[in-house]
Parts: sequence; C-alpha cells; structure tokens
Amino acid sequence: MPPAAEVAAIRDLTVTAGGVRCVDGVTLTVAPGERWGVVGPSGAGKSLTAAAVAGLLPPGTCAGGSVRIADRELVGAPEAARAGVRGRGVALVAQDAATALHPLLSVGRQLAMPLRRHQGLDRAAARTRVAEALAAVDLPAELARARPSQLSGGQRQRVVLAAALACRPRLLVADEPTAALDGPVARSLLDHLDRALAASGTALLLVTHDLGVLAAVCEQVVVLADGRVVEAGPVRGVLAAPEHAVTRELVEAARLSVPEVRA
Repeated sequence: MPPAAEVAAIRDLTVTAGGVRCVDGVTLTVAPGERWGVVGPSGAGKSLTAAAVAGLLPPGTCAGGSVRIADRELVGAPEAARAGVRGRGVALVAQDAATALHPLLSVGRQLAMPLRRHQGLDRAAARTRVAEALAAVDLPAELARARPSQLSGGQRQRVVLAAALACRPRLLVADEPTAALDGPVARSLLDHLDRALAASGTALLLVTHDLGVLAAVCEQVVVLADGRVVEAGPVRGVLAAPEHAVTRELVEAARLSVPEVRA
C-alpha cells in the first residue's frame, strides 16, 4: 500500500507583525497520527506558528510561505476557505478556556455548532456526538446543559478539548493547553489528551514551554529561537543530547526547576 498522505505540510512559513518578522522560514511535515512539540524561549514565535497552522492568525499579522492542511492551502486563502478546513482538517485548543468558550451559551450548544456547520449533522445526531465528545474526556453528558461559569477550570479546558476533537480533525493544534492549570489538573488533562489522540488517530502539534509535558505527550520536537527552527528530531534524542545552545539552555533550565531530592 502507498504511504498515507501527510496531514500538514509547512514550507518556509513566515509571520510578520508590525513590520517585524516573528516567524522566519519554519518548515515542518506532520504525518498521520504523529505528535510534534514546538518549544523555545519566550518570543520565539511558537504561538504565532501554531495560529498560522490553524489558520487563525490575529489581526495585524501577515503570513507568507505555505501551510497545507489535508492538501488545502491556508496562506493567502480567504477566510471562507480557511474556515472550510477548520473542524475536519485542523482544530485548535486555545490556552485560555475562559476566552475560548462563550460565557452565555451552554456547553452542548457550543460543541454542537461546529458539528452542524462542518459535518451537516441534524440536531439529534449532533446531540449524540456531543455526548460522545464529552465522554471522551470523562465528562458526563449532563454537563452539556451547563454554562462555562458553572464549571471548574479543569472542566472548562476539557470542554475546549472535547470541542476541538468533536469533528474528528486530522490535526489538533494545542497552544499551551495546561498553562492555566495546576499540577494535578494539568496531568489529568494530558492523560485525557493522550487517550483521545490514541483513540482517534489525530495528529498533534503541541506548543509548550514545559519539557516534561513535551516528553510525556510528543514523539518529535522542533525548537524555535527568534522565529527560526534551530533544532528538530525525536524528543528523546533531542532532550538527551541537545545540539543547539538554545536547546541546551531549555534542558538545563528544566533540570534546575526540579528541586534536588537529598537523602
């Protein structure tokens, strides 16, 4: 059998904001089911890279190069075309669930809207898929009637994850999904993410500053500095023997952040 087509092909991606090139020539290919992490120091261009791949760059930015998701070009495409790729082709898990969810709409309605828009499901079918999406992140179907303000921070972030996975996208882009969560809640979310990806076969592009999260979830890593790729490869190899000075600094900082246990 021929090899499966790539999920995402990023070629010489640039993102400019205010006349400054914040992402400069990023190239990356994501295969079906593959899990890539994007790491780097603050200001390296990680979140803008993720936003460009999801077709959701903020106003005032301009992308160049190429981002192809499911063989459809996003860079330079009109919003209607980019919206057509989102949902089934690519979905985004934002860092802040409080802003990702509408405060006045029920959880069920927010999960059902993309299902009806992108997959043409009727109300009954969408309701069933909403319950399945919530179950995939260990949330009860009854939670569909709740509003975001009635949920804990961890529950809200799991709802965001459920919403992103509901349409069964080929690629999930997650931008620091555990940044606003404390340790146990963050670990729980990562467990749900890991299981959901394994069950669906969805590929992952994860932005994180936490090398522990990277090692727990991802197989491959790309390291950015000043908007450029400075190192890439298997996570275990890169973390065990970093070649670039920026990667070595990240690894050393991660080691120093873990208190030494004395006998």
